Amino acid sequence: MISIAVKAASDSYVPKKREFRGAWIQCVNGQFIGMSTQKMQQTLTYQLDELQKDGVNAIFFQVRAECDALYKSDIEPWSRFLTGQQGKAPSPYWDPLQWMIEQCHKRGMELHAWINPYRAKTKTTSALDPKHLAMKHPGWVFPYDGLFILNPGLPENRDYICRVVGDIVERYDVDGIHMDDYFYPYPVKGLNIPDDKEYALYNNGIRDRGDWRRDNVNVFIKQVSEHIHALKPWVKFGVSPFGIYRNKRPGVEIGSNTNGTQNYDDLYADVLLWVNNGWVDYNVPQIYWQIGHKAADYKTLIEWWNRYASVRPLFIGEDVERTAKFADVDNPKINQMPAKFALHSSLPNVDGTVLWYAKAAVDNVGNYGTMLRQKYWRYPALQPRMPFIDGGAPKKPKKLKPIWTEDGLILFWTKPKGKKWNDEVKKYVVYRFSPGEKVNIENPARIVAITSDEFIKLPFVDGSTRYTYVVTALDRLSNESKGAKKKIKL
Repeated sequence: MISIAVKAASDSYVPKKREFRGAWIQCVNGQFIGMSTQKMQQTLTYQLDELQKDGVNAIFFQVRAECDALYKSDIEPWSRFLTGQQGKAPSPYWDPLQWMIEQCHKRGMELHAWINPYRAKTKTTSALDPKHLAMKHPGWVFPYDGLFILNPGLPENRDYICRVVGDIVERYDVDGIHMDDYFYPYPVKGLNIPDDKEYALYNNGIRDRGDWRRDNVNVFIKQVSEHIHALKPWVKFGVSPFGIYRNKRPGVEIGSNTNGTQNYDDLYADVLLWVNNGWVDYNVPQIYWQIGHKAADYKTLIEWWNRYASVRPLFIGEDVERTAKFADVDNPKINQMPAKFALHSSLPNVDGTVLWYAKAAVDNVGNYGTMLRQKYWRYPALQPRMPFIDGGAPKKPKKLKPIWTEDGLILFWTKPKGKKWNDEVKKYVVYRFSPGEKVNIENPARIVAITSDEFIKLPFVDGSTRYTYVVTALDRLSNESKGAKKKIKL
């Protein structure tokens, strides 16, 4: 349940926002290796509680870093980033993905299962489980700079990744599937991608090797998107590409005034094609640099993405530590957080932010978390609408009734009936209005909870003051119903 202090009726407020407020919780940095089940659950509980206070409404939880699993899988082995040894189950046994889904939903947050599609081994992994894909099908991967990469040129790899994704979607109540920026590997000078054989077999008449590699990834993105939505239409599919699409130069007009690694030319990821064709449901470019960066200026890039990637919801990947570290270009006494959030607010197609990384916000680096909860994300926000998946609102809650219990005065309500997935209610928003105050559910200062429960404990004092409570229903895509009202003396 998300709760905030109830403000006085005279408070001014910013109208209720539709805004994605996410955070990445990664395993690949080794933060969980060797933790006991109890200790990891305690750590994650603390992080989620702090992120909830910061206003976060979605978590990207890394569950597949190298063809492994932080969940029970019959396809891939348990991750060494969980237990320290690939293939070894956690003891005492638990399923981190299932646990995180339950914990996030309890807090009114979405949970997106974050996978790395093509990476089969990281540089720091020295031993692979016999059940690992690279051990069972060594011809499906190629080595590159200490990594193993699932060869994007092999059709069987596309089918395999779709099988893994489908397994997650079918068995878990995830809100989304999220892929990061690793498609073809980041280029290393002097190293070539060993795909001559695959190009000879599967070039389909495409004469340019770069165009063929891009086509491999394009076909994969389209295939996995269609597979997800065929299984569960409401599960969102998103990517977080590297922050530069292309550098502008003679012959490249749709590029930013930057000079760095490029999605299109270097990683063979044509992100704009995916966005414009609707193959992804949201896009989170990782604009991790500072305003004023010589090769990749933050302001230049956020304005570029705002202009060119608006067909699907656009969220911005923010580096918490770098934002806190670098001084504002116009006021060296403060960091760049105010300037960056001002840019977000000024750009009409920017629908949210995802924090890299969650622990940096939890640790309140540069006062970042404090500023979120006191200013920028002070009031709760509902998820951005996605009418291309579902735009219809559910029915409103029924039978609001305050009842005295052993725990105090509780307001109960009844879930409205929904015949189909797009009618089904998953969460509720509870608003509270003071005596004489006009009921206005566009005022986010009046939100006292976003919850999956069908009840809320009321702050009873002496029964002398009459408040108006309004409860609305949210479906899987956060479409909001009309409100059901109840006047209660507290």
